[in-house]
Amino acid sequence: YRVSIGLRWGMILFITSEVFFFLAFFWAYFHSSLAPTFELGSCWPPVGVDFLDPFSVPLLNTAVLLASGVSVTWAHHALIEKDRSGGIFGLIVTVILGCYFTFLQAGEYYEASFSLGDGVFGSVFFVATGFHGLHVLIGSSFLLVCLFRVVFFHFSDG
Repeated sequence: YRVSIGLRWGMILFITSEVFFFLAFFWAYFHSSLAPTFELGSCWPPVGVDFLDPFSVPLLNTAVLLASGVSVTWAHHALIEKDRSGGIFGLIVTVILGCYFTFLQAGEYYEASFSLGDGVFGSVFFVATGFHGLHVLIGSSFLLVCLFRVVFFHFSDG
């Protein structure tokens, strides 16, 4: 009982720390955009920086992440119901979607008209989206390990 309570609190604290980690980057972005300083030319976005069209690749990436959330939930419920093939299929779909997201984000970075060195805009954009992409990549790797474990019968019926 005490172990399960400790694990529950550990997960709650981990998720809370992740929320505040990303909140710091959103705060930096919104602070810089709502009150641009003299060093930024008192305008947002800074001169010479073109925004990415939010209705192209970013919208597709959002749809891919939402779909991967659906597929991993499907896999989770299938495994709870002891539907091994449904769990395997859901995990395969989720890993493919995670890899697709990573591919799209790499293309977005390659096509961007600004870089990490282009002031606060570039640094906040690349650090925040880079850490998010790293989270997706690590999560996809963990789910790939789970997929192999399901395929090779490493989970018990209990």
